[in-house]
Amino acid sequence: MILSPELVHFILTVTFGFLIGLEIRSYREHFRPDKPKDFFGTARTYTFVAILGYIFYRLDPERLILYTTLLVGLTLLYAIFYYRKVQENRHSILLYLVMLSVYSFGPLTERFPIWMSALLFVLTVFLLNAQSMIQRFSTDFNTYEFETLGKMVLLSAVILPILPDRNVIPYIPLSPFKIWLAVVVISGISYGGYLAQKYFFPNRGYFLTGIIGGTYSSTATTVVLARKARAMGENPLIDASIIAATSMMYLRLIVVALIFNHTVGMRLILPFILLAALGFLFAVFYIRRGRRAQQRPDFVDRNPLELRTAFLFAFLFVLMMVITEYVTRHYGSGGLKALSFLVGFTDIDPFVLSILTGKYAVSLHEIVSAIIIAAGSNNLLKAAYALWFGGRVTWRSALWISVLGIVTIGYGLVI
Repeated sequence: MILSPELVHFILTVTFGFLIGLEIRSYREHFRPDKPKDFFGTARTYTFVAILGYIFYRLDPERLILYTTLLVGLTLLYAIFYYRKVQENRHSILLYLVMLSVYSFGPLTERFPIWMSALLFVLTVFLLNAQSMIQRFSTDFNTYEFETLGKMVLLSAVILPILPDRNVIPYIPLSPFKIWLAVVVISGISYGGYLAQKYFFPNRGYFLTGIIGGTYSSTATTVVLARKARAMGENPLIDASIIAATSMMYLRLIVVALIFNHTVGMRLILPFILLAALGFLFAVFYIRRGRRAQQRPDFVDRNPLELRTAFLFAFLFVLMMVITEYVTRHYGSGGLKALSFLVGFTDIDPFVLSILTGKYAVSLHEIVSAIIIAAGSNNLLKAAYALWFGGRVTWRSALWISVLGIVTIGYGLVI
């Protein structure tokens, strides 16, 4: 037996309305057990609202006179209820918004695919249950970071589309549009890791700090963890976290390469995954020997999406492109390998992006080799930081990061 579409839509409308009514009851018992008068209607009320919304829409789907009349009537009823709430210094209109959502299920099921009404139902239930999480998030969220994110969105949505997508800068084999697009992508990856570390894993341990921190700045994460190790004393768990941050750098570079140069990214997948696995193997060894720390670990409390940082990255990106063009033209592959080794002792992202997106007088094979060498020498820099900021207590992590760096550089030279 095949049910008619109208019957299916009606059943979905009634079901969603009834379930949201039950959710409102659960919300009242969980969040407002001492204020039962704050609520407008029961599960039956919301079910009838859904039914009437569907019927009145079906009776006049073109002009929507009946549908609009009932909506005005429900709004007036809630206005009377809300007037009494305001007199008692209560101002929430959440229940009215939920009622509007329930009332809209009828037209949604009729005029749009089923996923639209299902998504509205899921979002409504989620928001009703997320009060504590949203309050905690709004309390903990740094308003300066939100302002910075807003500026970045504005620059990405307004400036990026109007930038010319043709080569207009002398000696730069890339258009302004692609230069800024690269900045936006890298900043987005870094910012995603930063938000995950700071807001979505507030009770993280040291090892998780190393993993998530490595997704946006393995160098900065190494410095923070090394300082913590010096303050706490010898703890193999922090060594494992430092090594994990470096291992995540390899995976991050794979993602960046696949986004900007799929061919190069495919060639980096196997060696970088093997190197990351080797690093995690070292980390697991020290995890088994580590001890739990009583306090929560510090993290890299530096917003990677600050506009100043983004513009500096764009400048370094262009500068590295000019330098790489000069070196490859005059010194060939040998000069590129030397440059990649030296660049590893700085921030390697601008160099990696410049070599992924530019057009140089070198082969694809040499580009892959240069990225690998830069990643290896960057490991040597992090090993030096671990010793400098952590002292003798982080010699193990510094040793194994150095081993990873030497193996990486050696592989980059022989491939």
